[in-house]
Amino acid sequence: DNEWRKWMNVHRYVRQGVSFEEMNEAQRAAAFGLLRASLSAKGLKLAQDTMKLNHSLGEFNNNNFTEYGEWLYHITVMGEPSADQPWGWQIDGNHLIVNYFVLRDQVVMAPAFFGSEPVVAHAGKYKGVAILQEEQAQALAFFRTLDGAQQKKAVLDANKTGNNNYAEGFKDNAVVPTGGLRASELKPAQREGLLQLAGLFIGNL
Repeated sequence: DNEWRKWMNVHRYVRQGVSFEEMNEAQRAAAFGLLRASLSAKGLKLAQDTMKLNHSLGEFNNNNFTEYGEWLYHITVMGEPSADQPWGWQIDGNHLIVNYFVLRDQVVMAPAFFGSEPVVAHAGKYKGVAILQEEQAQALAFFRTLDGAQQKKAVLDANKTGNNNYAEGFKDNAVVPTGGLRASELKPAQREGLLQLAGLFIGNL
């Protein structure tokens, strides 16, 4: 359904659903209750901290809370919550996208996007809030276990000069070119490190 496909990382987009900004305190608590019931404790904190860092981004952009802000996230419920019929929900906003599908005891959480700019607030209302630090540190530690030839193959491009997105809203079934270093080319200890890294990302949702 098109409703399921409508999502966008950046705020310059016509959102669907109801925003946290429009909600009263009781409604916001209920919305966070939905996230709390659906995500792990770490996943809930990641989502809330991402929203806080979006407020920090507004502060850093001359207090631009029209485009950035803690409450500029929209919740949509698709279908009617049911024990035996398909339904789902979506949260959609800058650097935080979760699409959550439920059918009886089965759950699919995709597509999902977690990020931030900045990832650490060094000043402002939410000074000290940080996300994805453990993932970043473990990814760097894994990369440093690779030898020179492996690192060269693993790095697709050392420069970020444009938009390299292959998959995003309305790009269903995107064919992403293969590249990088295959897991089969890793040594056993490196392969274990890769699995631990993947488990860290999945475990934090």
